[in-house]
Amino acid sequence: MNNGKMMKMPMPSIDSVRVAVRVRPFSQVSDKCYIALTSSISLKLFENLLLLVKKSFTVFNISLFPLLYIYLISLVLFFFKDDCFKRILIYFMPFFIQVTFSMLEIYNEQVKDLLSKTKKPGGLKVREDQQLGFYVDGLKSVPCENYAQIERLMEQGTKIRTTASTNMNASSSRSHMVITIQFKQVFLDRDLSKQSSINLVDLAGSERQKSSGSEGDRLREGSRVNLSLTNLGNVISALADAAMGKKVLHIPYRDSVLTKLLQSALGGNSRTTLIAAISPADICYEETLSTLRYAERAKKIRNKAVVNTSTLMRESRAQNNKLLLGCGNSRMEHCLLCCAALSGEEVLSLFLLQEQQMVKTFPHLLNVNEDPQLTGVLKHFIEAGSCDAGQAASNAITLQGLGISDKHASFTNSDGKVTVTPHGKCKVIVNGVSITTKTKLQHLDRIILGSNSAYLYIGFPSERGSEDLSRFDYDFFQLERAASEGVSVDTLGAVNSGDGKADPSVLAVFQDYIKLMPLVAEANQMSEELKKGLNMELKVKNLASSDSRGCDLQKEVMVKVTNQRTRQVWIWSKAKFINRKFLMEELYQRFLDGEDSHVAQEDDPFWDPAEVIHLGSAHIWLQSLAYCMKFEEQVEFLNCDGLEEAVLHIHMGPCSPTGQARGEEDVVIDPLELLGKRMDFQIRIVQCLGTKWLKEDAERGVQMGYRIYDLPNTLYTKPVWKILNPQIEETVQFTALNASQEFLNYLQTNALIVDLWGLQEGCAELSCSQPGLMVTGEGHIMVDTKKISTTSNQIPELYLKLLKLEQETELLRNINRVLREENVFLKESLEKTGSSQQGKRPLKSWCLLTGMTAQLPAAREVNQMCTQQASYDRAFAKALKVFHQSMNVARGQFLKLRHHKPPEDDQMLRPFVHQQSQMLKDFGDLLESSLWKLKNDVALIVKKKRECLLHME
Repeated sequence: MNNGKMMKMPMPSIDSVRVAVRVRPFSQVSDKCYIALTSSISLKLFENLLLLVKKSFTVFNISLFPLLYIYLISLVLFFFKDDCFKRILIYFMPFFIQVTFSMLEIYNEQVKDLLSKTKKPGGLKVREDQQLGFYVDGLKSVPCENYAQIERLMEQGTKIRTTASTNMNASSSRSHMVITIQFKQVFLDRDLSKQSSINLVDLAGSERQKSSGSEGDRLREGSRVNLSLTNLGNVISALADAAMGKKVLHIPYRDSVLTKLLQSALGGNSRTTLIAAISPADICYEETLSTLRYAERAKKIRNKAVVNTSTLMRESRAQNNKLLLGCGNSRMEHCLLCCAALSGEEVLSLFLLQEQQMVKTFPHLLNVNEDPQLTGVLKHFIEAGSCDAGQAASNAITLQGLGISDKHASFTNSDGKVTVTPHGKCKVIVNGVSITTKTKLQHLDRIILGSNSAYLYIGFPSERGSEDLSRFDYDFFQLERAASEGVSVDTLGAVNSGDGKADPSVLAVFQDYIKLMPLVAEANQMSEELKKGLNMELKVKNLASSDSRGCDLQKEVMVKVTNQRTRQVWIWSKAKFINRKFLMEELYQRFLDGEDSHVAQEDDPFWDPAEVIHLGSAHIWLQSLAYCMKFEEQVEFLNCDGLEEAVLHIHMGPCSPTGQARGEEDVVIDPLELLGKRMDFQIRIVQCLGTKWLKEDAERGVQMGYRIYDLPNTLYTKPVWKILNPQIEETVQFTALNASQEFLNYLQTNALIVDLWGLQEGCAELSCSQPGLMVTGEGHIMVDTKKISTTSNQIPELYLKLLKLEQETELLRNINRVLREENVFLKESLEKTGSSQQGKRPLKSWCLLTGMTAQLPAAREVNQMCTQQASYDRAFAKALKVFHQSMNVARGQFLKLRHHKPPEDDQMLRPFVHQQSQMLKDFGDLLESSLWKLKNDVALIVKKKRECLLHME
């Protein structure tokens, strides 16, 4: 061209678009593959395509279209592995070569940079230039020195590429992807540069909704993909017709973002190869035929590839010399000439030398980034005196990031020490602790400014040693912040006390917590700047909760969101919070760009409809019901942090079918006595005391719910609103018509879990209806509804027989033990005595053995012994029963004493203290006498049982 900025060689190379077809090998689900290939077809294909890469070094533009992403990765691995890279570059040693890498995706007709962490709302803009054609404005291009960097960048981009699961593919790509590797040859001796690009394009496959099962977002994504592929097909058809000599009025490049970016690859300055990957499955017949027709049209296209040469360097150097000559004979002329004489590498060396000198002299801040490659890139030196840090350009230390104010903090270097002082309410965290006043810094202190700008403080040279700075990575900062909030591996219970090994599921929760911490901080900062009034805090669900058997529940990270204006509360899961944060970032970017950030309430990521909030759980063990004993207690509701949320006053106890409470005489010694019998009991929720949820906002309400044994639904109490200590007073009677062994075991080993739910304005109350529950004729809810077979009815009788057999077996064991001892004694006697006395001792022993045999108890005597054993058990049970009654009385006195509050009148204080002292004395006397009586009764029973055993021997 005449302007000289981009000069193209006059002799173009006319090439058709090359097409390669690859049939996917049979998968593991296929029965058999009947075709055997004797050579590596892929290797041959790669070697043929390698010629294109070599041509890119002769500065032709190259485009590859593998229609399968895994195949695209394989191509890059083959083309740019180190040995191949070096083999090609060896021919161009006289030239200075630059290699850059960029990676983008086209998702829902929006361009996203896969190498950038910041997501611009609406995507990057596609603009048009007269010389360059269509290009992506703001696309990140990363210089690369070797293949390892290209591989790392590809992995980085692949992780954040948009994929989703469909019926056809578990990780279906929902976007088109374009990888561009650009080569630039700089001829220093001729002030000339040449450049070429390799474009690797992965087209998302078209899909049928019926086959893929797409719906919702997947269906919309598939529609956009199909539309862009249709536009691409129209462009290919038009180009193919033009190549065949047909008259074409218009080539629709502008119909989609994809065709705009592929304009040079299709019918432009490029040598292009299209790889069609098809399936051998017969169910994909139509897709395979469509792909082959696609490729058939594409190979008719003819491109005109030229060498891209630029003389911009020559013109720029001439212009610089002209400007320098116009400066005259001044001192500035000499300086400019000296600077101009330095090459870029020399200027960089001077800069690095100066930085190294300052590092050795001054304390400084070293940036710490989530990406290890970016950690330590920035160094902010704290010279003598005071310097401000913030977003304002006038600051000595200029910072960017969420939560950074114009004047955020001041650093002072004086008298051999450095201090940091926050400005106003600006957020500054030192070693995990937020500070508000002037704080002295120590060497290797960790500093976080704003939401998430992390720095490591490097002290004076005299304070430094041979420390390993690599351990102070991004995760170290977050772990420190989590520890200051009371969250660590130990508090989560990650280490099993049994084997000392860490629980992987709990460690995963801890990692989620660490990763979400900076995201929550950023979301809070965006809420503050957008004046949304939300406060978000991380919580661990089920941190201190357990199931009905006392086992820990599965933990997960959640976000508690509180509207500080309306006092409304929401609980967001990890996935919901991350999705909302993306929407928050888009809204915040519009705010930064000066656009209108107001959205409708239903589209506002900072808003949700009001919902019922789970406040905590209370555990009441059911073992007393298995022994027909009543239970009355005040139990704590514990929230997700294990702290008291409220106190539950609850009664439980056995009753008659008519609802009459049973007395102490109905207590059973063994729960098996209830097997197969009707069992009625009541659960009465009396009151909820000291509810923090209601203290925070008196307009709120509460509900409680619980489920017992095999009930299909949860039973909820009636909602109570605007009462600090709500009186519930709800009683439910349950009936087990034939108590089964499983139900009795459940009562002995499980707890009743009562959940406390918080109600807030605008939320729907929990339903108190009881659909699907079986009830008796009296209207009581039936539990343990499994039918007991006829054989199960015989269990009590068999159990009693088993008890008698066990007692008889124990008695026979004792007799056997005595006989064995006598046998040993006889053997020892025979060895000691002479032959003359052998007739007496054996006779005596025989008589003793005969006497013992004669004394073996008959069946009637065994039954009598069993009866005596049972009488001892009854006596022991009776003693325990009497002690239990005494303890109930003592407990009543203790509750009375506990609720006995002092009067407000000072004159009544002395009688109150006297009365309280008397109550304490009576309580102590009763407790002492009850324990003394229990001790005597147990000692008497043990004495009688011992005498009986001695009598039996």
